[in-house]
Amino acid sequence: MNTRTRVLTGTALAVALGAGAFGAVSASATPASTTAQAAAVAGKKDGPSDKDFTTTTHLTVDAATRAAQAALKAAAAENQKVTVAVVDRNGNTIVTLRGDGAGPQSYESAQRKAYTAVSWNAPTSVLAGRLAQAPNLKDIPGTLFLGGGTPVQANGAPVAGIGVAGAPSGDLDEKFAKAGVDALGQ
Repeated sequence: MNTRTRVLTGTALAVALGAGAFGAVSASATPASTTAQAAAVAGKKDGPSDKDFTTTTHLTVDAATRAAQAALKAAAAENQKVTVAVVDRNGNTIVTLRGDGAGPQSYESAQRKAYTAVSWNAPTSVLAGRLAQAPNLKDIPGTLFLGGGTPVQANGAPVAGIGVAGAPSGDLDEKFAKAGVDALGQ
């Protein structure tokens, strides 16, 4: 290597090492001190306050499975072939159990009934009656206004929904969904 190449290589190496050392020093700065400085500049206390958060209750996977199995068992006791879906407060599916011989349409219908029940915190049979006054409700994506969905409540607030589909009537579907809610000790 000629002298010029060695000097340039040495300089580049020194710059890289210096930048690495600077980065290590910057990375080791205490977050609390920088947060406190930023908060002092903004005139706020350190960190978010309790009023910036909300606490919610969620059904566990075990509880959702227990409820779905209870609904499926209630349907089987009456020789009905159904699908049971349990969704969380946000309408996300926790568990879906498709009973032996349940029709292919029952899977989506059960999920949509559960979603509808938790969204309005009411049984879907009650909500179906509201269509007379507000027929556009049925146009909301993901909903199904047929009997067979029931909300699961904690302290009066909806935390989940259970939907059952596949029995010959919405009344039967809803009866089985209520068996799922009852299995949760509601």
